[in-house]
Amino acid sequence: MPSYYFRELWTPLRWVGIKFFRDDEGFLWIKWWAKPRKKLR
Repeated sequence: MPSYYFRELWTPLRWVGIKFFRDDEGFLWIKWWAKPRKKLR
């Protein structure tokens, strides 16, 4: 399992439980409530 370093990107969607993250390689990830993160691109 690869190890990632995530930085959270703040958006107003965070108030409803949708969080966006950028990893150390520049890829964008999304997290919905208690589900695991998924890579967008």
